[in-house]
Amino acid sequence: MIVAEDALLTREGITGVVTRFGHEVVAAVGDADALLVAVRAHRPDIVVTDVRMPPSFTDEGLQAALRLRRGDPDLPILVVSQYVEQTYAAELLESARPGTAGIGYLLKDRIGDIVEFVEAFDRVADGYTVVDPEVVRQLLSRRRDPLTRLSPREREVLGLMAEGRSNAAIARTLFVTEAAVAKHIGSLLAKLDLHPDEDDHRRVRAVLAYLRG
Repeated sequence: MIVAEDALLTREGITGVVTRFGHEVVAAVGDADALLVAVRAHRPDIVVTDVRMPPSFTDEGLQAALRLRRGDPDLPILVVSQYVEQTYAAELLESARPGTAGIGYLLKDRIGDIVEFVEAFDRVADGYTVVDPEVVRQLLSRRRDPLTRLSPREREVLGLMAEGRSNAAIARTLFVTEAAVAKHIGSLLAKLDLHPDEDDHRRVRAVLAYLRG
Protein backbone atom coordinates (compact mmCIF):
# COMPACT_ATOMS: atom_id res chain seq x y z
CA MET A 1 0.00 0.00 0.00
CA ILE A 2 0.97 3.67 -0.33
CA VAL A 3 0.28 6.41 2.21
CA ALA A 4 0.07 10.04 1.04
CA GLU A 5 -0.10 12.59 3.87
CA ASP A 6 1.75 15.89 4.21
CA ALA A 7 1.81 15.88 8.03
CA LEU A 8 4.80 13.75 9.07
CA LEU A 9 3.37 12.52 12.36
CA THR A 10 0.05 11.55 10.79
CA ARG A 11 1.82 9.83 7.89
CA GLU A 12 4.00 7.86 10.27
CA GLY A 13 0.99 7.11 12.46
CA ILE A 14 -1.05 5.61 9.62
CA THR A 15 1.99 3.70 8.42
CA GLY A 16 2.60 2.29 11.87
CA VAL A 17 -1.00 1.25 12.42
CA VAL A 18 -1.48 -0.61 9.15
CA THR A 19 1.94 -2.22 9.44
CA ARG A 20 1.07 -3.48 12.92
CA PHE A 21 -2.01 -5.16 11.45
CA GLY A 22 -0.01 -6.98 8.80
CA HIS A 23 -0.03 -4.63 5.81
CA GLU A 24 3.12 -3.64 3.91
CA VAL A 25 3.68 0.04 3.15
CA VAL A 26 5.82 0.30 0.01
CA ALA A 27 5.91 4.12 0.02
CA ALA A 28 4.90 6.98 2.31
CA VAL A 29 4.89 10.37 0.59
CA GLY A 30 4.06 13.98 1.46
CA ASP A 31 2.54 15.46 -1.69
CA ALA A 32 0.27 14.58 -4.61
CA ASP A 33 2.98 14.51 -7.28
CA ALA A 34 5.01 12.06 -5.21
CA LEU A 35 1.87 9.95 -4.80
CA LEU A 36 1.39 9.69 -8.57
CA VAL A 37 5.05 8.77 -9.05
CA ALA A 38 4.95 6.19 -6.27
CA VAL A 39 1.84 4.49 -7.68
CA ARG A 40 3.45 4.18 -11.10
CA ALA A 41 6.59 2.73 -9.53
CA HIS A 42 5.03 0.30 -7.06
CA ARG A 43 1.54 -0.56 -8.35
CA PRO A 44 0.14 -0.84 -4.80
CA ASP A 45 -2.93 -2.84 -3.77
CA ILE A 46 -4.45 0.22 -2.03
CA VAL A 47 -3.79 3.96 -1.58
CA VAL A 48 -4.54 5.99 1.55
CA THR A 49 -4.45 9.74 0.91
CA ASP A 50 -5.28 13.08 2.51
CA VAL A 51 -7.26 15.76 0.62
CA ARG A 52 -5.23 18.93 1.23
CA MET A 53 -1.58 18.64 0.27
CA PRO A 54 1.24 20.88 -1.03
CA PRO A 55 1.66 23.24 -2.71
CA SER A 56 -1.70 25.00 -2.27
CA PHE A 57 -3.18 22.78 0.46
CA THR A 58 -6.62 22.79 -1.17
CA ASP A 59 -7.55 19.58 -2.96
CA GLU A 60 -4.35 18.21 -4.51
CA GLY A 61 -4.63 14.84 -2.77
CA LEU A 62 -8.22 14.28 -3.83
CA GLN A 63 -7.51 15.34 -7.40
CA ALA A 64 -4.62 12.89 -7.49
CA ALA A 65 -6.94 10.17 -6.20
CA LEU A 66 -9.38 10.94 -9.02
CA ARG A 67 -6.59 10.74 -11.60
CA LEU A 68 -5.48 7.41 -10.22
CA ARG A 69 -9.01 6.06 -10.17
CA ARG A 70 -9.72 7.13 -13.73
CA GLY A 71 -6.52 5.48 -14.87
CA ASP A 72 -7.05 2.30 -12.86
CA PRO A 73 -10.59 1.48 -11.64
CA ASP A 74 -9.13 -1.59 -9.92
CA LEU A 75 -7.11 0.51 -7.45
CA PRO A 76 -8.78 0.81 -4.03
CA ILE A 77 -8.53 4.31 -2.56
CA LEU A 78 -9.22 5.42 1.00
CA VAL A 79 -9.37 9.18 1.65
CA VAL A 80 -8.63 10.17 5.26
CA SER A 81 -9.03 13.89 5.87
CA GLN A 82 -10.30 16.61 8.17
CA TYR A 83 -12.31 18.08 5.32
CA VAL A 84 -15.16 17.16 2.98
CA GLU A 85 -14.17 18.56 -0.40
CA GLN A 86 -17.60 18.48 -1.99
CA THR A 87 -16.67 19.25 -5.60
CA TYR A 88 -14.52 16.17 -6.08
CA ALA A 89 -15.66 13.92 -3.20
CA ALA A 90 -18.92 12.95 -4.87
CA GLU A 91 -17.11 12.27 -8.15
CA LEU A 92 -14.59 10.01 -6.45
CA LEU A 93 -17.26 8.13 -4.52
CA GLU A 94 -19.33 7.81 -7.69
CA SER A 95 -16.49 5.78 -9.19
CA ALA A 96 -17.59 2.88 -6.94
CA ARG A 97 -19.37 0.89 -9.63
CA PRO A 98 -19.89 -2.84 -10.22
CA GLY A 99 -16.58 -4.49 -11.06
CA THR A 100 -14.41 -1.69 -9.66
CA ALA A 101 -12.29 -1.58 -6.53
CA GLY A 102 -13.34 -0.19 -3.15
CA ILE A 103 -13.59 3.48 -2.23
CA GLY A 104 -13.63 5.10 1.20
CA TYR A 105 -13.83 8.57 2.75
CA LEU A 106 -13.19 8.93 6.49
CA LEU A 107 -12.84 12.05 8.63
CA LYS A 108 -9.77 12.16 10.89
CA ASP A 109 -11.52 13.83 13.80
CA ARG A 110 -14.20 11.12 13.87
CA ILE A 111 -11.81 8.15 13.93
CA GLY A 112 -11.86 7.19 17.59
CA ASP A 113 -10.85 3.55 17.42
CA ILE A 114 -7.82 1.98 15.75
CA VAL A 115 -9.55 -1.35 15.18
CA GLU A 116 -12.52 0.35 13.48
CA PHE A 117 -10.12 2.27 11.23
CA VAL A 118 -8.34 -0.93 10.22
CA GLU A 119 -11.67 -2.66 9.62
CA ALA A 120 -12.72 0.21 7.33
CA PHE A 121 -9.34 0.00 5.58
CA ASP A 122 -9.78 -3.74 5.05
CA ARG A 123 -13.30 -3.29 3.70
CA VAL A 124 -12.10 -0.79 1.10
CA ALA A 125 -9.24 -3.13 0.18
CA ASP A 126 -11.83 -5.90 -0.25
CA GLY A 127 -13.89 -3.86 -2.69
CA TYR A 128 -16.49 -2.19 -0.49
CA THR A 129 -17.53 1.44 -0.18
CA VAL A 130 -17.02 2.93 3.29
CA VAL A 131 -18.11 6.52 3.92
CA ASP A 132 -18.31 8.47 7.17
CA PRO A 133 -21.94 9.49 7.79
CA GLU A 134 -20.84 13.10 8.23
CA VAL A 135 -19.45 13.06 4.68
CA VAL A 136 -22.81 11.85 3.43
CA ARG A 137 -24.60 14.53 5.46
CA GLN A 138 -22.47 17.31 4.01
CA LEU A 139 -22.85 16.04 0.47
CA LEU A 140 -26.58 15.65 0.89
CA SER A 141 -26.78 19.23 2.15
CA ARG A 142 -25.99 20.31 -1.40
CA ARG A 143 -29.49 19.12 -2.28
CA ARG A 144 -31.62 20.31 0.58
CA ASP A 145 -35.11 19.53 -0.72
CA PRO A 146 -34.79 15.71 -0.75
CA LEU A 147 -32.91 15.68 2.55
CA THR A 148 -35.69 17.50 4.33
CA ARG A 149 -38.05 14.69 3.38
CA LEU A 150 -36.20 12.24 5.65
CA SER A 151 -37.12 11.66 9.27
CA PRO A 152 -34.34 11.74 11.91
CA ARG A 153 -34.42 7.93 12.10
CA GLU A 154 -34.18 7.62 8.32
CA ARG A 155 -31.13 9.90 8.37
CA GLU A 156 -29.54 7.62 10.97
CA VAL A 157 -30.23 4.60 8.80
CA LEU A 158 -28.86 6.41 5.74
CA GLY A 159 -25.63 7.16 7.60
CA LEU A 160 -25.22 3.52 8.59
CA MET A 161 -25.98 2.41 5.03
CA ALA A 162 -23.19 4.71 3.85
CA GLU A 163 -20.82 2.82 6.14
CA GLY A 164 -21.67 -0.33 4.20
CA ARG A 165 -23.52 -2.02 7.05
CA SER A 166 -26.03 -4.79 6.51
CA ASN A 167 -29.64 -4.61 7.67
CA ALA A 168 -28.76 -6.87 10.60
CA ALA A 169 -25.85 -4.63 11.63
CA ILE A 170 -28.03 -1.52 11.41
CA ALA A 171 -30.70 -3.22 13.52
CA ARG A 172 -28.15 -4.09 16.21
CA THR A 173 -26.77 -0.54 16.25
CA LEU A 174 -30.18 1.12 16.54
CA PHE A 175 -31.71 -1.59 18.80
CA VAL A 176 -34.60 -2.23 16.42
CA THR A 177 -35.74 -5.22 14.38
CA GLU A 178 -34.48 -6.01 10.89
CA ALA A 179 -38.04 -5.59 9.67
CA ALA A 180 -38.06 -2.03 11.01
CA VAL A 181 -34.73 -1.34 9.28
CA ALA A 182 -36.05 -2.68 5.98
CA LYS A 183 -39.10 -0.42 6.33
CA HIS A 184 -36.94 2.65 7.00
CA ILE A 185 -34.69 1.84 4.03
CA GLY A 186 -37.63 1.38 1.69
CA SER A 187 -39.10 4.66 2.87
CA LEU A 188 -35.92 6.75 2.59
CA LEU A 189 -35.04 5.36 -0.82
CA ALA A 190 -38.52 6.18 -2.02
CA LYS A 191 -38.23 9.72 -0.66
CA LEU A 192 -34.89 10.10 -2.46
CA ASP A 193 -36.44 8.74 -5.68
CA LEU A 194 -34.20 5.67 -5.57
CA HIS A 195 -35.14 2.05 -6.04
CA PRO A 196 -34.65 -0.35 -3.08
CA ASP A 197 -31.79 -2.81 -3.44
CA GLU A 198 -30.80 -5.75 -1.29
CA ASP A 199 -27.07 -5.16 -1.68
CA ASP A 200 -25.52 -2.70 0.85
CA HIS A 201 -22.74 -1.71 -1.55
CA ARG A 202 -25.21 -0.93 -4.32
CA ARG A 203 -27.38 1.05 -1.94
CA VAL A 204 -24.42 3.25 -1.06
CA ARG A 205 -23.61 3.72 -4.74
CA ALA A 206 -27.24 4.66 -5.38
CA VAL A 207 -27.16 7.33 -2.67
CA LEU A 208 -23.88 8.72 -3.99
CA ALA A 209 -25.16 8.70 -7.55
CA TYR A 210 -28.13 10.72 -6.37
CA LEU A 211 -25.81 13.30 -4.80
CA ARG A 212 -24.48 14.22 -8.21
CA GLY A 213 -28.02 14.60 -9.58
